[in-house]
Amino acid sequence: MSSVIASTRFSVLDRSRTREGHTAAEALRDTVALARELEVLGYHRLWVSEHHGVPGVAGSAPTVLAAAVAGATGSIRVGTGGVMLPNHQPLVVAEQFGVLESLFPGRIDMGLGRSVGFTGGVRKALGRDRGEAEGFEAQLRELLGWFRGTSPTGVHARPAEGLTVPPFVLAMGEGAAIAARTGLPMVIGDLRNREKMRRGIDHYRSLFRPSAWASEPYVVISGTVAVAATPEEARRLLIPEAWSMAYSRTHGSFPPLPPAERVEALAMTGKERGLYESGLTGHIAGTEEQVAHELEAVLKETGAQEVLVTTSTHDRTALVDSYRRLARLW
Repeated sequence: MSSVIASTRFSVLDRSRTREGHTAAEALRDTVALARELEVLGYHRLWVSEHHGVPGVAGSAPTVLAAAVAGATGSIRVGTGGVMLPNHQPLVVAEQFGVLESLFPGRIDMGLGRSVGFTGGVRKALGRDRGEAEGFEAQLRELLGWFRGTSPTGVHARPAEGLTVPPFVLAMGEGAAIAARTGLPMVIGDLRNREKMRRGIDHYRSLFRPSAWASEPYVVISGTVAVAATPEEARRLLIPEAWSMAYSRTHGSFPPLPPAERVEALAMTGKERGLYESGLTGHIAGTEEQVAHELEAVLKETGAQEVLVTTSTHDRTALVDSYRRLARLW
């Protein structure tokens, strides 16, 4: 066993991806069932995501789903990857996490992002526009203030005030600098663009200011990791998501995950084929030995303390097997 891998925390972000032939309700229940499996395997956290109006994602209310996951498990940390803060009032977010932490003390994480919706229609429905993301840092500071009881309004967030729910910033672009200035742990992806990821991590560490929430930089790297008995089987795990991404780029809608065999039989346009093939590259995928070698390299490159695995595929049995094989590495 690699000492670098053994000293690293491994966690999972499950987006509750819908699958062809299965309902959105099944996708949500799959996430809860996966959390139970991951707890047994020794994973550190299970996070859930926030997406609105996306046919391929059932996870639209992360704090609600986090409550279901925490209620079905006993020790694994549970959180959000993330709550998109520009879509919400910080007071309400503080209250929601205060309720979660009160119900499941010492197990809740607060992952926060600055996205404001996948399409113009979603942003309009949310009453937000792209510019809302510019206020993320101020919203973040306001949110943290509700936990510390420092709001200038004289209002107190119940039951959040006085509780400590670890906050994490999902760093896309400007997010690394915001995480550094606010002195918070950072989640950065993706593994497909290592050079950009390293630059973001270096930027974060150089600007980091210690805070009441974190005394030193804490880096979580995120991306797809697929482990199977053979390299070919590992690659098949990547196929459904690669096609869904290619489809979204060419049709403007992110669909449910198809079975790998259906994708392999598709007649694609040149543009679709190019995007699909690109979507299969750059991930960490292969046998246990191959994945261990690549993980060790990226952990040494980045100095990250944690890996957040974001793999999605149609075959949930194969996905759980991948997580089981990955767990053997540490």
